[in-house]
Amino acid sequence: MTGASRLKAELASLLPPLRRFAFSLTTSMPDADDLVQQTIERILTRPIPEDVVLLKWAFRVCRNLWIDEYRARRVRENATMNTDLQQTQQVDGTGILESQMELNHVGIAMKRLPADQHEVLAMVAVQGMSYREVSESLDIPIGTVMSRLARARTALAEQLYGKSKELH
Repeated sequence: MTGASRLKAELASLLPPLRRFAFSLTTSMPDADDLVQQTIERILTRPIPEDVVLLKWAFRVCRNLWIDEYRARRVRENATMNTDLQQTQQVDGTGILESQMELNHVGIAMKRLPADQHEVLAMVAVQGMSYREVSESLDIPIGTVMSRLARARTALAEQLYGKSKELH
């Protein structure tokens, strides 16, 4: 198998976890798909470090692209501050819509978290990554992963329930 076909096969195999990770960051499937596309494009157009685990590298590239986009969005939101531009969603009370509403509340609460806490929570809770995997992917100590995760869970509980509840 040539290097190009091996890379193509590896990229194809990492699309599902990368897409889940992107969704956990953006909480929107269209935005997640755009982020995955940007990530793959960046991987294909830039040199990949030697002896790197491609999935970990892809997560790092994806995270960095999301941080850039997140910061740009915050600047745009602060500039517009027009509530007419925000979408509202009607709920008819069915179980599916109630679940979607709860998911939206969690997504909104996660977006309010600092970026470092959001990404660690997403990698552990959504991706199911171990603390060690998160530590290696983000190049931070495991203790930092644990403290960011604890702070993220506490902040998320406070936002969702109005009091400090542990989410484990």
